[in-house]
Amino acid sequence: MPRIVSLLPSATEIVCALGARDDLAGVSHECDWPHDVVGLPVLTKAKMAPSPSSLAIDRSVRDVVRQALAVYDIDTALLEKISPDAVVTQDLCDVCAVSLTDVRSAVARLAKREVTIVSLRPERLHDIFTDIERTAAAIGRAVEATRVVASLLARVDVVRARAAAGVTRPTVLTIEWIEPVMVGGMWMPELVTLAGGTPLVTTPGERAPTVSRAELARLDPDVVLVKPCGFALERTVAEIEALPRVLPWAEWQCVREGRVFLADGNAYFNRPGPRIVDSLEILAACVHPEIFADHRARYPDAVLRVSADLRTRPW
Repeated sequence: MPRIVSLLPSATEIVCALGARDDLAGVSHECDWPHDVVGLPVLTKAKMAPSPSSLAIDRSVRDVVRQALAVYDIDTALLEKISPDAVVTQDLCDVCAVSLTDVRSAVARLAKREVTIVSLRPERLHDIFTDIERTAAAIGRAVEATRVVASLLARVDVVRARAAAGVTRPTVLTIEWIEPVMVGGMWMPELVTLAGGTPLVTTPGERAPTVSRAELARLDPDVVLVKPCGFALERTVAEIEALPRVLPWAEWQCVREGRVFLADGNAYFNRPGPRIVDSLEILAACVHPEIFADHRARYPDAVLRVSADLRTRPW
């Protein structure tokens, strides 16, 4: 049995979905799903201290990146002790996990040389499914990958078909970060389209752009989904007072009509693993609640609805 180390949450979920949970020998400090991975040896930690707001986090991260410093550390001594056969990491975003360069450097220092490094780089929805297959091939789970991917794609097709029955295609703005405001890119425009909506600002595969309040004021979205990267729902609620400051809150009709939603961006949407299809189902229920009431009931704790006066209630 291969000894596997996963250095990002989505990879951990992929490994577990492939039936290889018992082969996991180490994870990152952010790996929290499935619940039974909590307690496994942790190989990474953030260099920055926790910050009180999204604005403070943004400034800290930009400062670290500007100095060409690493955002995360990897415990090379523990990696040596674990002596993995495979390490699953990413080279998409140095802010999201340990950089690929640092992983390669750490693996190169191991006495054990035959270590497979699987680096994930999902930019579009299909890349996530391909990454599942690539990970499976590296850990001897190709048969399981066929089953997992087929099941996920079948659920995508169900959402696509049901959404096609919608009379309208509401415009949807997905917010990746609160302050400064960043609009969801990469696979998010595809999810919006599959859910029966029309994505605003970004196109598939595009990195999340920073958008000014003036630019936002020129938009009139039918639905707004706020799901900051790395923020659980409770963490997003803690910053709800910032929304009228960073968004044209008083001008948008969707605010007055209660079509602004807060979602768990840490568990869903920003984690490119098997639960990206859960994210699609959640989004579909936000865009077309009349069609996807069953999905709203299936994910009761994943989303809150925000009123114009910033009160939250179940969606």
